[in-house]
Amino acid sequence: MHAQVTLSDFEKYPVFPECETATVAQLPNCFNETLITFVIDTFEMPERVSQEQYQGQMVMLFEVTAEGNFKLLYTDAVYNELKEEAQEVFDKLPKIQPATYNGEATYIQFSMPVKIPLSRNKIEDFIAEGKTQIDERNTKDDIKENPLKQEFDKIQNQEFDRKNKYESQLNIPFSHQVYSRFDEQLNMVGTNNHTGSKPFLYSTVNPYYNFEEKADALSKNKKGWWGRKWHDEHMVRLQGEDYWITIDPAADLQLGTETDDRKEESFTYNNTRAVFVQGGLGKKLNFFAAVYESQGRFAQYFNDFAVSLRPDGGNPAIIPSRAIAKEGRNGDFDYPVAEGYISYAPSKYFNIQLGHGKQFIGDGYRSLLLSDNATYYPYLKLNTTFWKIKYTNTWTSLRDVRPEVTQDGSFLTKFMANHYLSWNVTKKLNLGFFESVIWENDNGRGFDFNFLNPVIFFRAIEFSTGSRGGNALIGLTGKYKINDRINVYGQLVIDEFSASAITGGDQNFRNKQGFQLGAKYYNAFGVKNLTLQAELNQVRPYVYSNNEIQLNYGHANQSLAHQWGANFREFIAIARYEYERWYGSAKVIAGTQGAEIGDINEVYFGGSIYGNDENRPSDNGIELFQGNKVTRLFADVEVGYLINPATNLKVYVNPIYRDFSAETQTADTFDTNTLWLNIGFRTDLFNWYYDY
Repeated sequence: MHAQVTLSDFEKYPVFPECETATVAQLPNCFNETLITFVIDTFEMPERVSQEQYQGQMVMLFEVTAEGNFKLLYTDAVYNELKEEAQEVFDKLPKIQPATYNGEATYIQFSMPVKIPLSRNKIEDFIAEGKTQIDERNTKDDIKENPLKQEFDKIQNQEFDRKNKYESQLNIPFSHQVYSRFDEQLNMVGTNNHTGSKPFLYSTVNPYYNFEEKADALSKNKKGWWGRKWHDEHMVRLQGEDYWITIDPAADLQLGTETDDRKEESFTYNNTRAVFVQGGLGKKLNFFAAVYESQGRFAQYFNDFAVSLRPDGGNPAIIPSRAIAKEGRNGDFDYPVAEGYISYAPSKYFNIQLGHGKQFIGDGYRSLLLSDNATYYPYLKLNTTFWKIKYTNTWTSLRDVRPEVTQDGSFLTKFMANHYLSWNVTKKLNLGFFESVIWENDNGRGFDFNFLNPVIFFRAIEFSTGSRGGNALIGLTGKYKINDRINVYGQLVIDEFSASAITGGDQNFRNKQGFQLGAKYYNAFGVKNLTLQAELNQVRPYVYSNNEIQLNYGHANQSLAHQWGANFREFIAIARYEYERWYGSAKVIAGTQGAEIGDINEVYFGGSIYGNDENRPSDNGIELFQGNKVTRLFADVEVGYLINPATNLKVYVNPIYRDFSAETQTADTFDTNTLWLNIGFRTDLFNWYYDY
């Protein structure tokens, strides 16, 4: 509570030299008139404010100290330039006679609003409305002796500075389309960054891709509140001393039509409403949280795949990459999702994150080591960056939701730890070394603290805890920048290392390996912002599986690596183009896989990651595509417009063609041909994968 100061509260008001002859009763009006005249005459309107023809108000909270000096405490203004000019004006004010109370000098605080442009101010208005326009506060008895009563008033909103986000420890939401905007800049020859571990931090990308500069280039420069929020800004922006927060609504609204050779044309939709919050406390601690509420009905092949992933317990499906779904109205899917994390940087070398989300290892569209294909999981991640090295350690808790491992209605818990070391060997060559181990909560083992060691080899730990105590996987990555416009990349995954199995030539089942080869071409054929990408992926049978089936490389019935599982070869071609806020992409995927036939507990051909390789048809002669040979052809085009770069809100149209054929027709594997057309309105915070 701030009582209005009256003349009886002070023996004498602060006195300007111009007011020394005034009576005590005249001092308040003389003080007001002299101060306001000085401010208006001295204040030089910043050029930016004038150019943008801003009309509004700024409020200055200031103090006349017990020594008679003017002290500007806070300025509430839309532009930083107004705040800076206000400070310069107050720095020029002369020292005056301070106010007195009981015969002693004391301080007094004022709140002074000033209209912009200055021509709107009239001195007589200030004097006539002096009680509200010059709000004297904080008497000696009520405030000086009780300083805690000032706490609430000292909490003031400041002008929002976008640099807080762009220089923060926040993750850039991982979307292939979003990341393509700065992929070229990160892959210039001579840069010492690391692109193999995703998602990226804003602070690591901003030096190569100036987010604020790009936002200014795309800005619509709208003056009205709605125009700014719709086109350029976060919906709610709060900033104070050493903290900032943004709050935004989000949506993923899709409406489509599907033509499937198994049925008549039908409508599809997705209705996601969401809200996400992000911010920072100081320079080292940031946070992000998003909550999604969703309902949907998709193309029939996608619905079928979601149902095939259904968990134990009665829920009808798992929406790939999203969450477990319950049955909604008319048999549609209802699937809530939540993600979030805190991110802390104790020094420039380290970043620590604790959250619920996903990770991705690699430079390609796919990853054979760790991808964002599966649903969200809790994780702890440590990034260490120094010299030419980035070392990423991640510890996660996973779920196996199949009926055969569910106990007392609870899904089986297993844990995963992985290391990824990225080394810039030269200006052009990067090498990466990956290892991962999965173990279950057997014998009350819980989280095995042996695997907390960030620098030890997991294979040795796995062996020491029991030969069947875990499932280890190792991998290599590489990237070579031919020049600023072309780079090639690759991965090698080894699930069970046996030199004799690899070199023996007898196609032994222990030859569990896969590889990726890819290339990117920026500004292709001299066309600015046109990027072409080609990628080949191949994984042999039984990779990612284990003879202890709960130790497979999966989470919630989905692969943690490639979404097809294993026993496949795939070729991908992608083209991406951007022009201002417009973007377009085209993707073609052609692949062949050996799918399972019948019960994998009887004969397991190695396509699914959830089988036991002890049920293999033979030890040798294990060929790629064994089992039910299926072929996939997938093509899609997306053309869209970025409505708001701050939130990645976009509108788009997306036709999809899918052709799937099987050598042997079964109840679960059969020929389908689909044409699916979607139009959408989406906040792009994650990847949808429809290419199953």
